[in-house]
Amino acid sequence: MAQLFFKYGAMNSGKSIEILKVAHNYEEQNKPVLIFTSAVDDRDEVGFVSSRIGLRRQAIPIYDDTDIYGIVRDHEPKPYCVLVDECQFMNETGILQLVRIVDELDVPVMGFGLKNDFQNHLFEGSRLMLIYADKIEEMKTICWFCARKATMNLRVKDGKPVYTGEQIQIGGSESYYPVCRKCHAHPPL
Repeated sequence: MAQLFFKYGAMNSGKSIEILKVAHNYEEQNKPVLIFTSAVDDRDEVGFVSSRIGLRRQAIPIYDDTDIYGIVRDHEPKPYCVLVDECQFMNETGILQLVRIVDELDVPVMGFGLKNDFQNHLFEGSRLMLIYADKIEEMKTICWFCARKATMNLRVKDGKPVYTGEQIQIGGSESYYPVCRKCHAHPPL
């Protein structure tokens, strides 16, 4: 029986590399997968899953009106698994389509993303994945400043912490640091 998985973690926890690894493992056994990613993340072109270590792969971009369910339903051959990067940026319609893929098409879906933003508010897509996922797993990394587990994302600009602004601002290590709760409140910058 297929399940909906949500794997979340702070920045730099290896979410994108995990998607690429899972896809490789399925395909090495001649089991096709479909990879999706949010069209909001355009750091390395729209429609690509890219890891910080330089691996990248084309994916189907998800816009607010993308018929994810229809794409999976109509794909030949039937995918063994659907992988979704940056699912924190997805809207309710998109997340509910992932649920339908699992429940109606019996195809497992693995969604990856950030749980909380730089102000420690849940992203809409992450909140819904936490509600609907059959299995939830935290991907871990260490704090940018100390040896504790990073659970938050610190936005920085010109070397200074930023605690206000729009929820979504696309960026990598130049804009966000994975941090523990203590260093988020009092970063040693």
